[in-house]
Amino acid sequence: MAYIDKPLFDEPEVRLSEAMAGDYLALLKPRVMSLVVFTAFVGIAIAPSGLNPFLAVVALAAIAVGAGASGALNMWYDADIDAVMSRTATRPIPSGRVTGGEALGFGLVLSALSVMTLGLMTNWLAAGLLAFTIFFYAVIYTMWLKRSTPQNIVIGGAAGAFPPMIGWAAATGAVGVESVVLFLIIFLWTPPHFWALALFKSGDYERAGIPMMPNVAGEASTRRQIFAYSLLVAVCGVLPTVFGFASLAYGAAAALLGAGFVWYAWRVLRMDPADTAMKPAKALFAYSLLYLFAIFALLLGDHIVTRLLG
Repeated sequence: MAYIDKPLFDEPEVRLSEAMAGDYLALLKPRVMSLVVFTAFVGIAIAPSGLNPFLAVVALAAIAVGAGASGALNMWYDADIDAVMSRTATRPIPSGRVTGGEALGFGLVLSALSVMTLGLMTNWLAAGLLAFTIFFYAVIYTMWLKRSTPQNIVIGGAAGAFPPMIGWAAATGAVGVESVVLFLIIFLWTPPHFWALALFKSGDYERAGIPMMPNVAGEASTRRQIFAYSLLVAVCGVLPTVFGFASLAYGAAAALLGAGFVWYAWRVLRMDPADTAMKPAKALFAYSLLYLFAIFALLLGDHIVTRLLG
């Protein structure tokens, strides 16, 4: 397979778009942003020192804008491959509603705005982490890893794992072991989540020349790696209890959710290679989204109940 080696800058755009507000909103990847905001909110909420409600809202807004800026920069650079993939062909740039230059400028302005706002309103450690996250997603993952290695999701998953750590840093001015655990939960969750998607979207990645694991290592190897990572996810999900910042009730609930994750991954592992519908992979992909939301919702609920009882 010949993978795409894309130059950093394309020929200058000469056409002005007639984009609507909704097109710029789409550049921000709002569905991804919602998960980023929620995990960052949990990081702020469970931090021991807490944060003034007004500053918490400002911090969340800055983190959301930073995440959106990353999405816009990703869409700018990936416009060529988005155009040949069925699930991304209708995005604003490949569909012609927004030009590449407009998306690039939009992403850069929002990146600077979000980092400066977070630094001025909370602290510069949180702002530095946000700046690094944007750089990591837009440059390290999008421009380098995504097109060069099947480990793109494994390493690139760090970008999606930073938000709760940024939230924690915004509230405390430090990076504690608790925020590292939250980071690890998302970091280890990312490969099985995206590889499940890659299994039933492998044709898209093949056409785009993206070296996703099923296209490079094969489906059987991908299924084995999904199962291995799912075991790690299940273990990592109970670490908040092990490290003492969540209750035994949380640990029990997290263990049950982790067992469900492993069960869905086991179904993928045992999936019939002739099953073109790939229902187990689609089921794991859907469950993984539920799992991550539920884990962080449980952490938040556990923290609220502990404080009320304490």
